[in-house]
Formats: sequence, structure tokens, C-alpha cells
Amino acid sequence: MDSGLLLSFLAVDLLLVCVPGADWAYVIATALRGTSAARAVAGLVCGYALHTALATAGLAVLVAGSPGLLTVLTVAGAGYLLWLGWGVLRRPAIPTAAASTVPGAAASTVPGAAGPAADGRLFLRGATISGLNPKGLLLYLSVLPQFLTLRGAHLPVPVQTATLGLLHMARCAAVYLTVGLLARVLLAARPAAARAVTRTSGAAMLGIGAFLLVERLATL
Repeated sequence: MDSGLLLSFLAVDLLLVCVPGADWAYVIATALRGTSAARAVAGLVCGYALHTALATAGLAVLVAGSPGLLTVLTVAGAGYLLWLGWGVLRRPAIPTAAASTVPGAAASTVPGAAGPAADGRLFLRGATISGLNPKGLLLYLSVLPQFLTLRGAHLPVPVQTATLGLLHMARCAAVYLTVGLLARVLLAARPAAARAVTRTSGAAMLGIGAFLLVERLATL
């Protein structure tokens, strides 16, 4: 793999991952609820592992070339984001550090927020958000191929694709964990600010979901 292309990919990928979107919104909302942001991030990364596997196997091209299948994925992903965003707006989180100072405030608005079952739900939600996001799939189709070396004595294209996909997953894990940690640390003693940030995250989920839905339906 060409080292110059690899460095260029890492720079572009960092910019893309650092642009706030549905992933950021989910991580921030999870962190402010006092639940396991790490488990939520693991779910998001798992969703991108699916995109990496599809791209490596060449199946991503088939999905992108099938309008019907892409529409189903888009509608499903958009609907899920709308549902999550509405739930966050209805019940904005109060950080655990601040909840004890607010009369009658609960540490989390998610029933059964602690324990293996809740951790499993956080993981599955994260995997669903990133796995059903057609933008993630198209990212692998439109951006990643530009950094593959197709000629010369280099690694096979599937190996290069898998390598770049794994690097993207590692970058997502590092950035999202940092976002979750900063959200919890900076807003732990600021319940009003935490509610505002959580509501903004919920609104972002709603906006992204609506945009995906309208954009896809407009192409029908």
C-alpha cells in the first residue's frame, strides 16, 4: 500500500469522523445518562465492521447498485434515528454527578440503565445506528476506493480495503470515546447544560433521520 495514499486517507478520515452526526449524538446522549459510553461506542464500531466486511467482499457495490435495497436500508435507518431522537428529546438526561443534587431527579431516564441487559441494549442500538446508516456504506464506496493502489506490486485490493476499514474503525473508537469522556466530565456538574446538549443531540438525530428519509424518497 502506498504510504502517501495511506497518510492522505488518515487525514481525510479524521476530518470525516470529527464531523458531528448521528454517532456523536448517540455517544453524547449515552454518556450524559451515566451509562456505558464504551459499550455504545463498541456497538457503533461493530456497525462499521459490517460495512468493512461488505466493502472487502465486494458486496457494497451490489447494495449501492440496488435502488430497492438501498431504499429499505435508508428508511429503516432513518426511522430508527427518528425514534431514538424523539425519545432523547422527551426525556433528556441528567448526569449522575448532578442528579444527586437535584430533588427528585433520577440518575438515568433509561429503565434498568445498569447491568448486562442494559449494556447489551446500548451495544445493539449503536450497531443499528451505524449498520443501517446508508451514508456509512456510501462512504466506503465513494471515499475509500480513492486511496487504493490498483497497480504495481502492492497488497491485494481486498486486503487494502480491509486495512483501511479497520483504520477507520479504530479512528471512530478513539474519537467517540473521547467525545463521551469530555461530555461526561465537562457537563457532570451542569445539569442545565447537560439537558441542553442532550436535547441538541436528540434534535440532531431527528434532523439526520428526516434528511435521510426525504433525500431517499425524493429519488423514487
